[in-house]
Formats: sequence, C-alpha cells, structure tokens
Amino acid sequence: MALVVAETFEQARSAANLIHVKYKRSHGQYSLVKNIDSSVRPERITGGPAYTSVGDFDGAFSNADVTLDQTYGTSGHAHAMMEPPASVAIWEDNKLTIYTSHQMINWALKDIATTLNMPIENIRVNSPFIGGGFGGKLFVRADAMFAALAARATKRPVKVTMTRPFMFNNMPHRAATIQRVRIGTNKAGKITAIGHENWSGDINAKKSEAGVRPTRMLYAGANRMTEARIANLNLAEANAMRAPGEAPGSMVLEVAMDEMAETLGMDPIDFRILNDTQVVGENPDKPFSQRRLKECLQRGAREFGWRDRPKTPGETREGDWLIGMGVAAAFRNAPVQNSAARVKLTRGGAVIVETDMTDIGTGSYTIIGQTAAEMLGVPLSQVTVRLGDSDSPVSAGSGGQWGAASSTSGVYAACLKLREKIAEVAGLDPKTADFVDASISDASNSYPLRDIAKEHGELTAEDTVEFGDLQKQFQVSSFGSHFIEVGVHVVTGEVRLRRMLAVAEAGRILNPTSARNQMIGAMTMGAGAALMEDLVVDEKVGFFVNHDLAGYEVPVHADIPQQQVIFLEDEDPKSSPVKAKGVGELGICGVGAAIANAVYNATGVRVRQYPITLDKLIHQLPDVV
Repeated sequence: MALVVAETFEQARSAANLIHVKYKRSHGQYSLVKNIDSSVRPERITGGPAYTSVGDFDGAFSNADVTLDQTYGTSGHAHAMMEPPASVAIWEDNKLTIYTSHQMINWALKDIATTLNMPIENIRVNSPFIGGGFGGKLFVRADAMFAALAARATKRPVKVTMTRPFMFNNMPHRAATIQRVRIGTNKAGKITAIGHENWSGDINAKKSEAGVRPTRMLYAGANRMTEARIANLNLAEANAMRAPGEAPGSMVLEVAMDEMAETLGMDPIDFRILNDTQVVGENPDKPFSQRRLKECLQRGAREFGWRDRPKTPGETREGDWLIGMGVAAAFRNAPVQNSAARVKLTRGGAVIVETDMTDIGTGSYTIIGQTAAEMLGVPLSQVTVRLGDSDSPVSAGSGGQWGAASSTSGVYAACLKLREKIAEVAGLDPKTADFVDASISDASNSYPLRDIAKEHGELTAEDTVEFGDLQKQFQVSSFGSHFIEVGVHVVTGEVRLRRMLAVAEAGRILNPTSARNQMIGAMTMGAGAALMEDLVVDEKVGFFVNHDLAGYEVPVHADIPQQQVIFLEDEDPKSSPVKAKGVGELGICGVGAAIANAVYNATGVRVRQYPITLDKLIHQLPDVV
C-alpha cells in the first residue's frame, strides 16, 4: 500500500494515478466451497471454544423419532456504511493527536502506540462523531496510520479518507458461511439432539464466523454438538459486522426450526415455545438474567395476525402475488463491560459528563445525558456530554451490543459519587437526600445546585462500574421475535416485503425513540442480507467485484414499506445498575430467517442459500393460471 500527499484531493488523486505498480502473481485460494475440506478447527471463536459437546449427540440423533439434516449458506456482507473511515493527524513535537472515526477509543490508543512504537501518553485519539460503524470501525485501519505517518513526514496536518472501493477490499467484511444443522426430536416435538456446524474463511485462517453461537444457547435439548471450522482464503480480512456469529447463525438455525416444525406437523411458534428454556441450552446450570422469548412470540403472533397465516404454502394469492408469513426468534448476547465516566457540577450549575464512549448513530449522547439528568435531578438541557476523547475516562466503547447498558452504568456510578460530594458540602445525608428540580433536599432543607456550586466551586467525581462475577452467574442476553409478510410475484419470482414486526425484550428501554431507531435499522440490514447483499468474488484474481454502492445493493426506503417495533415493558434487575440490556444488534438476528420462512409459506419453495434472489425461485414457482 502507498499514499500520495498533496495540497488538494485532486492533486493527490492525479499523482496517485501516475504510479505504476507491478505485481508478481501467485496462486491464491478464494472459494470457501472449494476449500472446505482443508478447513481447520481453531482453538477458540468469539465467545468460547470452537467445538462443544454435551451428552451423546450422535446416539440421540440416530435414535430420534423425527430428524432434520440440512445444509445452508450465507453470503459475504460488506459494512457499506454511508460515512467512510477518515482521519486527521497532527504532530506537535513528539506528541500525536488523531481525529478519527473509531468505535473503541482505548483500543485505538493502544493499537496506535504499539504500531508506532511510542508511549501511549504521547497520543490523543479524538472521535466525537463517527458516522456508521457496524463493527467496521472497531479496529485501527489504514486511514489513521497513513495520516499519522504522513503528518510526521511532512510536519503538517494530514487528512486521509478511504474511497468507497477501498473500503470493500481493504476493510473487514462478514464472511460467507456454509452451515449444517441437524435436529432430532421425539414424536411430541421435544428436541432430543441438536447439532450445528459452521464453515467460513479468512486470510491466514485467522478469524472464524461464529455462526454456531445461537444454537449453543437458544433452545433446550440434552444432547448437543457445535463446531466452527475455518479455511484459509486470500481475500480481505473477515471480522466483526453487526451481531457477528448470531446474525448469520440465526439466518440458518431459525429456518431449520421451521423446517422441523413442518416435518412434525406443528405450528412454528408452538414448536419454539415447546423447546423454550430459562437456562443456557448447553449449560443448564447457568440461568439467563431474564428471558421472555415466549412472550415475544405470543405478543407478536397476536399483533401480526399469525392465525391468518396460510396453512398450506402457496395457497394464498392476490392477483399475480403469492402471499406468505414467516416467523423467527431473535437472540443476541448482551454482555456488559467495565465502564468509567467523569461528572462535573460547574460553578454555573451546569452538568458536564466526560467519557471516551462513542456514538455511532446509536444515541449515546442522548442516553448518557438522560442518565446524568435523572441522577442529579436537573433538566436535560442543563447537561453537556463530551464523548470520544482518549483524555476522558475509559468506557466500554461501541461494540458487541454492550455500549448502552455499560456506559450509562458508568455514568450512574460517577453520578452517585458526585451526589455524595454535593450532599457532603450541603451538610445533608447522601443516603436520604433527594435530587429534584435542580436542587438537593431532605425533609427540612432544600438547596439549589447552582447555589452550592457557586459557594463551593466546581465539584467533580469520577468512577468506574465493575460487574464482578455477574456474567459467571447469569447469561445476559436480549430476546425477541420477528414476523414478516411477503409477496412473491408468481411470474418473475420478485420478492417484496409487505410488513415487518419485531417484538423485543431488552430490559429497561433507556430511550424508546433511539431504541426503535436501532431496531428498524437492524431489521433493514437483515432484509438486505436475506434478499440482496452478496459480496461477489472474482476467483481469478481474488477481489470483491461489486465494490461500490452501485453493484453492492442495500435496501432503500421503497423496499421496506411498513415496520413496527414493540418493546416488552420490563426491567432486568440483574443485568446492570440501570436494568437495561443491549438492543442495537438484536434487531438483525432472525430477520433473514423470518423472510426465508415467509417466502416458503408464500411459494412452497425452500431456498437454503442466501440471498433469496428471483433466479432461485422462478423455476420452482407454481404454474401460472
């Protein structure tokens, strides 16, 4: 890789075009299908070992009354966020400041220090506004490093922005997968054996897509086996993309559950509820902190009109459109991370919150401000939130669906400490004092915070929330259900989404508006993965051909006519001090399967290779009458 630095973008681009690069060609491996036999089992995948076994899966499966054994495929996906990665680097003596688009400030700080072999205290990373991320901006990329090196060489600030084609072939992507699912049940539909195998590829066989993760936790069953394997492919890096593991895994598992329900002659919702569990599937000694999957399925069925679903696939038609409904469970782990914050009460009575938490369009500024306002009893307009600066206390960062619950818990902890300081200078007991109407009060006294700060000066508190052994005692996860209605054109095989409904259980919803935003955005991404997104590999030279937003299609407004989100009103008292769980990635999990199941219900055609494009349907559609 090389970088040309110039006064203007146009000059830099023109100069870059003058560079002629000669390549020495060597043989590469670019196809997962062709390299599946050479795949290896890594020691670990994200979230645990690459192989798990409980009971006697092989024996239970071979002796089951009813069995399913199917293989499915998911395609590679690009993050394709609207805003490309960009960085501005500035050197002052031997100190570096980088303004960049990065989801995890502390990770970036450490990686830059390691790469440049310089003291971490000489680096400042500032990322107050990121644009979209989806996991593509979790780790330091070429823009930040090129900007830093070029700025040091030129002794001037340098800005580097990735072009769109560069993003597709030089940034991480979600790996394509091949997945085999086997389910065995008794005659009543109780799962007695469940097995899930996942193959994916990455450069140097480094990172496996953990598609088996939902199967390890979602349903009951005494005899279980999961395995992830990885092939060495000479393609761009495969890494985290929104709900890594759970998203492609649920696209497969939840179709297999529907296929099994049909084989049993059961309603798909009844089959899921029959095999519901309040403990982790492969670890019955570990309960969920809270799990209301059953209520999500039942509430969704009522709201969506599930009982009107066509009982026989392909029987309901409106003009030239075959109509069908599909359902899938939604599941995504919602871990928590230690997170710190600093809170100040200024002399003017305003509140300032500082933490290196980031906002990738998820509403971090809003919910952190709301937390501080609620804890200190001041209007939200009186709170200023400063995010994304490595000089601030280290937060959880934006990733893994842990950001909201963890970072607000850190702010909660810092606010508790500030309340103690305010009460101390006011001469009140912090355990009994109330913070309301921008004042601190007890049964007989009330003091405006503004007056306290004016008299005693700025008060500051900093603290970290630490979750101890919470995640050893409980499995913290978010749950939901997706209901989809589709129309499939009887002549062309075109699929159109007609209605989408998600019902979610994620503890306390910190901000219903931003949470709904997260759900519908994730639902839209799930629709794209199901119906159109596919990184196409040129197997002669080894790159993604459709490396722009003209060739790599994502859903637009006209593709998603109606979306509804329902949150179960509840709190999870075990999950975090704010009683919330992550919701940002839950919405993508299960959407693809619900669409595939709806397409089957509409047409009677079962497509097991995503995306579900018309060429996979058209030759199997019912005869036109």
